[in-house]
Amino acid sequence: MQNHKKLDMQKLLAPLALVILYIVFSIFGTNFLSLDMVKNILESSYYIGFMAFGVTFIIITGGIDLSLGTVMMCAALLGGYTFKQGWPLILSVLLTILVGVVFGFINGNLIAKLRLPPFIATLGTQMMAGGLGSLITKVQSQTWPTATAEVGGWFKKVFIRAELFGVKGFPVGVFWLVGFFIIAALILHKTRFGRYAFAIGSNEEATRLSGIKVGNWKVAVYTLSGFFIGMSGLFYAAAYTTITPGTGAGQEMNGITGVIIGGTSMSGGSGSMVGTLIGVFIMSVLKNGLSSCGLQAPWQTFLTGAVVIGAVLLDIARTNAANRVKKS
Repeated sequence: MQNHKKLDMQKLLAPLALVILYIVFSIFGTNFLSLDMVKNILESSYYIGFMAFGVTFIIITGGIDLSLGTVMMCAALLGGYTFKQGWPLILSVLLTILVGVVFGFINGNLIAKLRLPPFIATLGTQMMAGGLGSLITKVQSQTWPTATAEVGGWFKKVFIRAELFGVKGFPVGVFWLVGFFIIAALILHKTRFGRYAFAIGSNEEATRLSGIKVGNWKVAVYTLSGFFIGMSGLFYAAAYTTITPGTGAGQEMNGITGVIIGGTSMSGGSGSMVGTLIGVFIMSVLKNGLSSCGLQAPWQTFLTGAVVIGAVLLDIARTNAANRVKKS
């Protein structure tokens, strides 16, 4: 009974951490409670959120994807490049999403069909994505249209901010984030796709022996994650406009850490989209809160790394507690 209570308490740690972080930065940060800061938190949560939604499926199967951030940046770079070359903006948007899907499909096949360890496979595609983006753009920054641009001015208004309900700069991206959160949650918890993802993460060999084609489902999981990475690149481009080659490395840790903080086990077999969403907002609040406290970039990186370690230790504690509950 005591172990059950401890496990239930651990599920409350992520929401509690979000509240505590917000209170701390409200006290020590500059203008942290301002409307502009709320918009900044939301805007950085969009691309972290889409990245995290996708990798939640992967981690539940017991896998990992280290290419998230670099593929996201590669997708945004190539979309911006084609727009600069005269492509219609809608085609550049679709290309951005397609780049993520293709890399996800490649990852899935390397892992499921060629039997490469996920760490090695996605580390390789991380390098490939970084190189591809730099090669095609000739290591030049790419710019997406601003809200006032004559061509493509709708881009930011559709995905980030627009005048809505009589409010200028209304964060319309929230609708996209919530909408895809609901879709991802339904897929994970209400479909065969989600059930098989949990089954693979819980016991892959038993799932295979039950007649399920584990390899095909793994490819599907990584491909779906690739779609979310493409969406992540799209929202990163919409939020920041200018995309610089080589800046994607490390971004994947925001998404992965958010997933782990949200309660998804790195050993696979358990997790939820609600937890992931809470973890995403924790990472977004942390990112903007540290900046509002006037900490320089190296300190922000250092403290974010400490959060990554803390998230893994928390996952280990949760796993041990769950094992003790099963034994009792």
